[in-house]
Amino acid sequence: MAHKYDGLSHCKLALVFAVVMDLLGVVSLLLGVFAPLEIQGQDFGDLLVYSGALLVLFSLAGWVMWYSGNIEGLTSKKELSGAMVGAMDRLARSLSRKIRIPRTHSSPS
Repeated sequence: MAHKYDGLSHCKLALVFAVVMDLLGVVSLLLGVFAPLEIQGQDFGDLLVYSGALLVLFSLAGWVMWYSGNIEGLTSKKELSGAMVGAMDRLARSLSRKIRIPRTHSSPS
């Protein structure tokens, strides 16, 4: 059964947070680099550059939350074909048993 794709319907708050932090960070970075911001002889451009970089870094957390919230779940066993699942389960079980069971070697005396 095909699932309907909902687009950006999951985690809208995380998406808005990420986009707003990106916009504020880029604007702050550009103002800090290109605008002459001197107040009483002190330059405040560095402050805007560093705060813009920090805002862009915070937006990364929003992007990770949005992306991880939009990952669709795994398909259930009912949706997969029964014969293929059974064969894969048997193969995985037999391989894990071979790895897990310790082999005893007789040592020459």
